[in-house]
Amino acid sequence: MKVAVIGAGTMGSGIAQVCATAGHDVRLHDADAGQMERAAASMRSSLDRFVAKDRMSAADADAVVTRITPVGSVGDAVADADVVVETVVEKLDVKHAVFRQVLEAAPDDALLGTNTSQLSITSIGTALGDAASRLVGTHFFNPPVLMRLVEVVCGLQTADETVERAVAFGHGLGKETVVCRKDSPGFLTSRISAIVRLECLRMLEEGVASPADIDKALRLGLNYPMGPLELGDFNGLDTYLYALESLSDAHGDRFRPTIGLRNLVAAGRLGRKTGWGIYRYGDDGSKAEVDP
Repeated sequence: MKVAVIGAGTMGSGIAQVCATAGHDVRLHDADAGQMERAAASMRSSLDRFVAKDRMSAADADAVVTRITPVGSVGDAVADADVVVETVVEKLDVKHAVFRQVLEAAPDDALLGTNTSQLSITSIGTALGDAASRLVGTHFFNPPVLMRLVEVVCGLQTADETVERAVAFGHGLGKETVVCRKDSPGFLTSRISAIVRLECLRMLEEGVASPADIDKALRLGLNYPMGPLELGDFNGLDTYLYALESLSDAHGDRFRPTIGLRNLVAAGRLGRKTGWGIYRYGDDGSKAEVDP
């Protein structure tokens, strides 16, 4: 199967790696050439960790890399794709622009997936006309190479066949799937995750505990694989702010972003990608110290 991944950020590069590991030929595109280079380095580093932990042979890791081809345009990425997965920033106008380009070049029967975690699938599909029947939410979780779930989300115009193909695609990647039948912002998982992370931010801003202890409490007491505050830094606090603003518009004040989060984003403290968010990070992305 040929898979096109549009957007080579943290999620896009991870999804590309998952698809290539499953044996698919992948074409990866990002408008930022520098991001493409960072994605290549990130995937190589991830594969090397699998090899070091004896979860993959060096030869298999090299084979994964050879199945991922960086390309310079959306058109080149999707030209003969069986599946297209869009993973660009969570802004509706940006996704519309990408899908208009996809529609011009992709085969008429290509499955069109969007990795949005909270935007309306129906709203994204307005850029596709009749082809909106082929659009479905394919919500992977971070990091895609480790997380087992893909959330399949129906838009108002998503065809039943499209849902079936998306579920089969997820299973072919070795993932479990759930289907969100109603196109409600935040779907099944992002609404719950956003609320938990928001409450952690409120406790931090109220001085209830340090960020390290809040994260530790949820990891060890509630079995979270990563603390919610650390996860916010990992994904990008700007991305989280966009998500909360959208959820607040849809569901009300319980999703309203905190002043502290807005201030962190305004100050450019976006998390691991800028070296400083709720925590500080070293040049290699490792957590260096806790910010007071």
